[in-house]
Amino acid sequence: MKNVIEHTVYYADTDAYGVVWHGTYLRWIEQGRVEICRNMGLDLTELKKNNILIPVTNINVRYKASAKLDDKIIVETEVAKITPLTITFAQSIKAKENGKPYVIAEIEVVAVNNEGKIYRRLPDILKDACLRAMEE
Repeated sequence: MKNVIEHTVYYADTDAYGVVWHGTYLRWIEQGRVEICRNMGLDLTELKKNNILIPVTNINVRYKASAKLDDKIIVETEVAKITPLTITFAQSIKAKENGKPYVIAEIEVVAVNNEGKIYRRLPDILKDACLRAMEE
């Protein structure tokens, strides 16, 4: 399963150089992960009520080019890898018009309880949803 969301670059997304500020890409990447979780049937609020949080533990971002004001972009997100302890999301931000890559990222998350203690194995609800998403 690949989740795709679209954005328009607004003035507030840019920096003093007139290009998208590097932190804005991280916000869009976060939105992509939240949306794919929703599409996999994982409501993050409900997970928290069930003592499961999935914080980011590793971010690898490669900036390839700069998006500019009024550009139309797409954020693509998919589950790339599952280990007993982690989930890795492959994400990209591209120009909608021609697919030119702006950012390529890998984001790793773990499962912790509400007190911050790490689960030594991914809870079944996470593991099963990710395995289904990888098959689609």
